Amino acid sequence: MRRTFIASTLIALGLSAFAQETTTKEEGFVFTTVKENPITSIKNQNRSGTCWAYSSLGFFEAELLRMGKGEYDFCEMYLAHKTYEDRAKASVRMHGDVSFSQGGSFYDCVYCMKNYGMVPQDAMPAPGTLYGDTLPNFTEFFAVAESYVNSIAKSNLKKLSPAWFKGLNAIYDTYLGECPTEFTHNGKKYTPKSYLESTGLNMDDYISLTSFTHHPFYDTFVIEVQDNWRWGESYNLPLDEFMEVMDYAVKNGYTFAWGADVSEIGFTRNGIAVCPDADKGAELTGSDMARWTGLTATDKSKELTSRPLPEITVTQEMRQEAYDNWETTDDHGMLVYGIAKDQNGKEYFMVKNSWGYAGQFKGVWYASKAFVAYKTMNIVINKHALPKPIAKKLGIKL
Repeated sequence: MRRTFIASTLIALGLSAFAQETTTKEEGFVFTTVKENPITSIKNQNRSGTCWAYSSLGFFEAELLRMGKGEYDFCEMYLAHKTYEDRAKASVRMHGDVSFSQGGSFYDCVYCMKNYGMVPQDAMPAPGTLYGDTLPNFTEFFAVAESYVNSIAKSNLKKLSPAWFKGLNAIYDTYLGECPTEFTHNGKKYTPKSYLESTGLNMDDYISLTSFTHHPFYDTFVIEVQDNWRWGESYNLPLDEFMEVMDYAVKNGYTFAWGADVSEIGFTRNGIAVCPDADKGAELTGSDMARWTGLTATDKSKELTSRPLPEITVTQEMRQEAYDNWETTDDHGMLVYGIAKDQNGKEYFMVKNSWGYAGQFKGVWYASKAFVAYKTMNIVINKHALPKPIAKKLGIKL
């Protein structure tokens, strides 16, 4: 009898501990994948403002996987080098009114690939190796480059010589590596243009979409943000159709490059992006008001993003107001490649980030559809991923 009692007690304690562990896990976010499209490995942009390069090239790498072309690893530093060349020229031509900075847009990638081609990662030095690092670090590089460009762009010179650009290119070559005009990859010789042609990518297949009311719907316009310095145009959709495109695309095997504002309290550094109602914080978290008002902004953010909570209802008007008030800003580029559900059945987009294996999901973020609806600046997507009725409204032939 005693042995049976001890054994029963131990079993009960074990079951209790197991139940407690399960409950603890359930208190946070628990995701189940609904649809996951193939992507290449997660990269680390480190201390460089090149999310636009990592996310856009990651998107085209995913496109090649979707097309059955195998796994590619494109060179972010080639894209950065070519883009910074053009951006410096634009800044000088506009006497500094076009900002010169590390940032960029998805259109920079489309433009570069269309006009300059692309190279594989092994055609240029690995990021950072030119100055004793293992990952890109633009802290010193851009301190030098930005000072150089601004000294020319904002000068009182009456005439420029070609020497200014040669000097700038020497800085790029020193920190990023020289852009090859010809290289050998997997035993074959290529130029950047012939290499891109060999992939089968058709750059005319890719479009940018957005959703704002200060321009007509079903037409194109230039999104007014500083890093859209090439003035790339986006098709404008009502919010419900904008979200429909994203959902339809992922469920039909497509990925898309996602530009978003990540400065919100709902975008954590731990793999979660949500839009909880901060004004109802105490009610949502089950805190008493006295305790809630005594929390710091950081602690409130942790409480609001620690587990699935009711979110705000996002409207077209809210999106526009946040953009017009500089509350929604052009912060970060990522890649959306899947859809998952939390333990309550709510759907989230699965996002490949470029911060290495950061966060609890090892480099993957889960962005609620409320967050995506509210804080998306634009997306770049294959036009064949559009639902046919929406493509027809936009005048796009599939």
